[in-house]
Amino acid sequence: MIKIRNLTKRYEKLVAVDNINLDIERNEVFGLLGPNGAGKTTVIHMLATLLKPTSGDAIVNGYDIITEPGKVRSSIGIVFQTPSSDDMLTGYENLKVHAFLYGVPSHEREKRIQSVLELVGLAERQRDQVKKYSGGMRRRLEIARGLLHRPTVMFLDEPTLGLDPSSREMMWEYIKKLVKEEEMTIILTTHYMEEADHLCRRIGIIDQGKIIALDTPSNLKKSVGGDIVKLRPKSYPDLESLRKLIYIRKIELSEGDVIMYVDNARENIPDILRHIEAEYVEFRSPDLNDVFLKLASKNIKERGEGGFMERYAQYGK
Repeated sequence: MIKIRNLTKRYEKLVAVDNINLDIERNEVFGLLGPNGAGKTTVIHMLATLLKPTSGDAIVNGYDIITEPGKVRSSIGIVFQTPSSDDMLTGYENLKVHAFLYGVPSHEREKRIQSVLELVGLAERQRDQVKKYSGGMRRRLEIARGLLHRPTVMFLDEPTLGLDPSSREMMWEYIKKLVKEEEMTIILTTHYMEEADHLCRRIGIIDQGKIIALDTPSNLKKSVGGDIVKLRPKSYPDLESLRKLIYIRKIELSEGDVIMYVDNARENIPDILRHIEAEYVEFRSPDLNDVFLKLASKNIKERGEGGFMERYAQYGK
């Protein structure tokens, strides 16, 4: 559905997107993740023909973003981070204006408006002014508006930004419904790691304009290297004896705690505790937040940059 080849965007000395190559399949929810300023939104703006690439090209739904921008726009929908619906109009009126702008045929207009309102659960509130909508309802209206002209590709730029956990989970269900009922390809950006894990078939992690990882959420989490065991030793541990245990992949020290990456932690923790006396011990499977921290830490060390914790604090669980 989307083919990206050597896509690059420069602003004088700043390289916002650096020679990206990527294929996104039909009916896929693809997550594009990374820190603020990594290049996520710039990629989306180029694919949506809102920005012209410095070099490279992309094909969206069979259309070239440089030579056929009008055809690209007619086949995509986009939901921006900042809501753009008119607060003084009703939900229905917002959709009707959008239907006119996108040239939805008059004989389909009313049926299509009602269809997308039903899809996002706003049919009963369509006659209310948008200023009376909750944050979650406004985001759902933005999605409904983007669906009116039956796009084959939808760009969702942080669609649940600012929503409470309940509204966020409700939005996840609407997004899954879109893929199933509208047979749509979705490119999603988000800072919520659990959201990407829940929705995306594959994830591309972008940093400083480059794709630094690309795989399924499951495989990305496996790449961290085993379950994560954290314990507080009663005395300074014999790390050398721990490193000889074949099921321990890596050991780190952090503020008095020992953090280990362990194969099958549930089975091997009793043996670990025979080698180290602990005040407490806890373990968990790695999540996408751990993937970020691992990749980000590696990239920052390679670039010789500091400020790691400040830069990645936004990825809190």
